[in-house]
Amino acid sequence: MNPVVHFEMPAEDRTRMRAFYERTFGWKTEQLGPEMGDYVLVTTTATDANRHPKEPGRINGGFYPKHNDWPAQYPSVVIAVDDIKASMKKIDDAGGKILGEPMEIPGVGLYVSFFDTEGNRASMLQPNQSSKSKSKGKAKAK
Repeated sequence: MNPVVHFEMPAEDRTRMRAFYERTFGWKTEQLGPEMGDYVLVTTTATDANRHPKEPGRINGGFYPKHNDWPAQYPSVVIAVDDIKASMKKIDDAGGKILGEPMEIPGVGLYVSFFDTEGNRASMLQPNQSSKSKSKGKAKAK
């Protein structure tokens, strides 16, 4: 089973959006630079040194800049997969539509968005091997 590991929401004004969620829910945010697409990391729960949630079942997320020429910019979830190419084929075979090619997120992994059969936009992430082995090692240590 592939778990939901992240959420994303588009923002026209990331500064305003950061302030809203910080004040309203006490979330922590971190504005990244242009090398990371001006993305805002959002922390909704305590994390370990590798920025993974400490408590199982909890997720963190991010805000991305809204672009007029991008499709389906709505709040969505990110699903972790072991093999992004194989998962892209499964989506296509099941009647979904892949939105572009996977992109490399430095230090994180491969990422691509898709539409499901109902027109919902979601995304997939194939974590870097170093991220996967660290989290698996911690699970075994428990």
